[in-house]
Parts: sequence; C-alpha cells; structure tokens
Amino acid sequence: MDIEKIINEVLAKLKVDDSLKASFLSDPVGTLEKTLGIDLPDEQISQVIDGLKAKLGEAAASGILDKVKGLFGK
Repeated sequence: MDIEKIINEVLAKLKVDDSLKASFLSDPVGTLEKTLGIDLPDEQISQVIDGLKAKLGEAAASGILDKVKGLFGK
C-alpha cells in the first residue's frame, strides 16, 4: 500500500471539506477508515495520520504566511 498516495488523496479531501477536517482532527482513525473504506493496520494508519497532520500544519502555516505578506503588499 502506497502511504504517500493515501496521504495526498485524503489531504485533498480535507482541504475542501471543513466538516471532514474537523472529524479527522477529533477522530483520525475512524475518519480515515470511513473515508478510505478500508481498515489499515495500526502501523500504516499511524503513518498516514502523522503525514496528514504534518501536511495540514504546513498548509495552515503557508496560509498564515500568505496573509501576512498580503498585509505588507507582497
């Protein structure tokens, strides 16, 4: 199973669906299993959750940086 592919697939869904993102943040395992329609082994699900949280953090930081740049006309 390609963990990076799963992360990117779910990340795309989380970025456009705020309720799914909220669900993921409150119950990552359940949300992933429901979204993917499969039951991943604990080791793989942990890798996916860690990867998604890291990428969500990067996206949030990038969005904040863009807003700050906008304040200064850059």
